Amino acid sequence: MISILLPVYNYDVASLLTGLQLAIKDMDEYDEIIIGADGCSDDYLATYESLARLEKVSLLVSEKNIGRAAIRNRLADKALGDYLLFIDADALLQGNPKDYLSGWLENINNAPVICGGTGYHSTPPDNPDKYLRWHFGYYRERNSLKKRRKKPYSTFSGFNFMVQKEVLDKFRFNEELKRYGHEDTLFAYQLKKAGIAIYHIENNIIHDGLESNREYILKTRDSISNLNILYDKVTDKRSFSSIVGLLRSYNRLRIFGITRLLAWVYKKRQRRIEIMLRSTKCSLRIFSIYKLGLFSYYRYHGKDN
Repeated sequence: MISILLPVYNYDVASLLTGLQLAIKDMDEYDEIIIGADGCSDDYLATYESLARLEKVSLLVSEKNIGRAAIRNRLADKALGDYLLFIDADALLQGNPKDYLSGWLENINNAPVICGGTGYHSTPPDNPDKYLRWHFGYYRERNSLKKRRKKPYSTFSGFNFMVQKEVLDKFRFNEELKRYGHEDTLFAYQLKKAGIAIYHIENNIIHDGLESNREYILKTRDSISNLNILYDKVTDKRSFSSIVGLLRSYNRLRIFGITRLLAWVYKKRQRRIEIMLRSTKCSLRIFSIYKLGLFSYYRYHGKDN
């Protein structure tokens, strides 16, 4: 049996959930849908409670915001299925939900962990204040199936994936990571070290919930802070670096002493660069330099700025 798990923080999941709920009525393999409300407001909770009255739908509530890693673990603990399908709340299904769900059934025996992929709208958002998130997602996260299968651990994403429950019982998401970002990177690293395969399939869903430029920059800073913490904690830094592009670049540049310069540039030009990133004319190369500079700053100064 398969449990569909929807972790959510103050987001409208009605369209996503009702489409899935109608589809699984005729699909015996899918046993339940659980909404995981992570410290949500009363208004959103009321909506989720209403949705939980639907057949095969239930609600898990954390009164406090415990973070992406912890709410996923709580959902896994509550789930009855042998397989867990995690879908982020800001996903948009393309076409018939039954076709999407059938895609998992066709591949369920291929590996203990299966990644469906992340898609983005082909045109930028009308609102320029959401351009940075779309720009990065469309050109960096929307990977082809060929690339994802070539680098299965590097391209793993928690946005849209299925995992055997017994695997997640053993390899939990790290709840020490309270900020946004890289909890799925650590999960992929643990799977790689344990020799557990990740199989990628063409079963994309659209990442529809785009943050504002400012919000995404703040989330990026949180994710780099998490990466800095993880880099100190992992026992095999070479293996961990092999699945994180930013770490591979950092380690190459460090040999030539360039990372110290990047840390200095970040410290002196942080605000100016962040203003540049909010422009629709800013390149992703500048964004990459910004992230490298921030990570370098953390490595040399050992603390958040």
